Amino acid sequence: MRVLLDSHVALWWLEGSASLGSQCRQLIEHADEAYFSVVTPWELGIKRALGKLKMPDDLVAALQSGGFVPLAISADHAELAPALPAHHRDPFDRMLIAQAQLEALVLLSADRALGSYDIELIDARR
Repeated sequence: MRVLLDSHVALWWLEGSASLGSQCRQLIEHADEAYFSVVTPWELGIKRALGKLKMPDDLVAALQSGGFVPLAISADHAELAPALPAHHRDPFDRMLIAQAQLEALVLLSADRALGSYDIELIDARR
């Protein structure tokens, strides 16, 4: 299985948070490939700058050393994201949806609103 971590899932993984469910943790550990989007450090960095969360200064290095592969934004991803149905308004989440669709990735997220899209979504709390 090839998985894409939502930004909060990447942070939960690094923190060893109990919010990340045991099933999801096992999926990540046994995934053929586990990706984080390049929007993750961007989104989390903005939230950190606003004082909404704490994250490691070396987020990208921490994820890569944990075996996660960065997924760049392609022109196709950028074209699809704004064309998606307006089920979710968050531009970062819309990019994750576009990437999951075009790269045939399973998205791991606790955001149930993402289930309205044509992707395979696994609840990260399970």
